[in-house]
Amino acid sequence: MINYREIFEQQGLDYLTYRALIDQLLLEGKATGDVTYDLHYTKMNVQRMNRVDKTVSLTDELASTVDHLKANYKFLVITEGWCGDAAQIVPVFNKIATASLGKIDLKFVLRDKNLPLIDAHLTNGGRAIPVLIVLNESADQVLATWGPRPQILQELLKEWKKESAEMPVLAEKLHGWYAKDKTLTTQAGLLELLRGLENY
Repeated sequence: MINYREIFEQQGLDYLTYRALIDQLLLEGKATGDVTYDLHYTKMNVQRMNRVDKTVSLTDELASTVDHLKANYKFLVITEGWCGDAAQIVPVFNKIATASLGKIDLKFVLRDKNLPLIDAHLTNGGRAIPVLIVLNESADQVLATWGPRPQILQELLKEWKKESAEMPVLAEKLHGWYAKDKTLTTQAGLLELLRGLENY
């Protein structure tokens, strides 16, 4: 049985602490995972997160929905610094939490240090990240989950994998899609998620 409240309160990092951890590990020649090839991806992902932080604003529709949330929520995100999807998406979670003016408490935990947690939230049997787990205010009930990427991209990735299973090829297509989309599809998916929370 997963104790979400304990994980959220004892292991969860806020966005700035999560970003600082990635930066500190890079200075030490490390990534959040145990593998050194993750360093290359992590460096690129820091640039991606910086870009989304600086250039992306919430759509009017999403900002309005966040503004009118009736309850308080905990957002628990399973992620890693080397994950390309996470780099494109976690800054959006942060923008939503910031815009909520305290209604959403956002924390990040590392996947590979929380295997029972990710194993309770697999995608097609795999430990794909990022995964957003929406908890109620007391963090003892899972209300919704979202991730590891927008549904349309999930379908595209399946098709791309039929053409080539080489990671660099897939990564190029994936990040090309994110660059063109400018987080709009991600925001649309999260808008739908937030609207579904109105029942709680």
